[in-house]
Amino acid sequence: MYTRVQEHLQKELAAIREAGLYKNERVIVSPQGADIKVSTGQEVLNFCANNYLGLSNNPKLVKAAKEALDTHGYGMSSVRFICGTQDLHKKLEQKVADFFGTEDTILYAACFDSNGGVFEPLFLEEDAIISDSLNHASIIDGVRLSKAVRYRYNNADMADLEEQLKLAQAQRFRIIVTDGVFSMDGNVAPMDKIVELANKYDAMVMVDECHSAGVVGKTGRGVTELFNVRGKVEIITGTLGKAFGGAIGGFTTGKKEVIELLRQRSRPYLFSNSIPPLVAAAGIKMFEMMDETHELQDKLHTNTDYFVGKMKAAGFDLKPTKSAICAVMLYDAKLSQDFAAKLLAEGIYVIGFYYPVVAKGQARIRVQLSAAHEIAHLDKAVAAFTKVGKELGVIK
Repeated sequence: MYTRVQEHLQKELAAIREAGLYKNERVIVSPQGADIKVSTGQEVLNFCANNYLGLSNNPKLVKAAKEALDTHGYGMSSVRFICGTQDLHKKLEQKVADFFGTEDTILYAACFDSNGGVFEPLFLEEDAIISDSLNHASIIDGVRLSKAVRYRYNNADMADLEEQLKLAQAQRFRIIVTDGVFSMDGNVAPMDKIVELANKYDAMVMVDECHSAGVVGKTGRGVTELFNVRGKVEIITGTLGKAFGGAIGGFTTGKKEVIELLRQRSRPYLFSNSIPPLVAAAGIKMFEMMDETHELQDKLHTNTDYFVGKMKAAGFDLKPTKSAICAVMLYDAKLSQDFAAKLLAEGIYVIGFYYPVVAKGQARIRVQLSAAHEIAHLDKAVAAFTKVGKELGVIK
């Protein structure tokens, strides 16, 4: 059998390559940061990590993780309800709840699991899930696991959301689900208007804060802070793998009854190992640091404004952004790969994004700013983009 399957797979892979859609993985041989070293020996500036606050190699987090190795060991070898719960896990869950102003928190191996495990236990055939059209793949997959009736509204389109809410009145319970920051475009969900519509049409609200927590809002508490709706959203999901240290681990935080039921029935929680103690300890330290100051958020916002302003002045076509994501639109898949390759030669590490990660004809380079970047880094990146953009006829 595999001989025929192998031939089929080889043809599929060849077609992907011929279409210019094949994804190659570059190998980094240094810690994550603004300056990184790749396996070729080249030292480059990284502009495509989710390392928004520059914490991926922060000495305080590394120290906390090392200390936890000595006091709590390396791994748990168990799921939470058997023998996989340590004091560190409970403390981190409380830190997450305190940070977002919620009642309780449940930890997962990744936010993909958080989103994958939230819908099926909570919503049945008689319920409705109303989802933004640009929600993350993990939300889409999580919704598929539920038997609830599905509705979809155009990205951040409140008129369309209201129409879907009207249709969903036929169901028992309703929940509106949205990313906080949409990862490919960088725009934010209008949470104040979403909450207003939820109240009007008797719906709950869930927001994925993966690309917004630590990034937007005065103190980095995400879109619920940005739109002054803290405590008014029933479910928040998020990750420790982006702004919050860049390692691994997801969470769902919100109403205590929701979290309690997820502990009883959420399959990724019940059947996956606990996050390692060192990750939990570093997460606790990270939230303590964020409670002390929002200096990193301030620097991130300054860097983002500076870079976006310079790129617009250079003539690039950018998606409107209110986050640390700057989508440089190129529209052609091969062009996005060629552009990224030339930027790497200039010492700028970015990746071209194209179908199926984004819609056909919407290829781009997604630049992600970090508090680890200095103005000299930003100036070098803009100069490289400008040089390559002129070479490839993207700008004049």
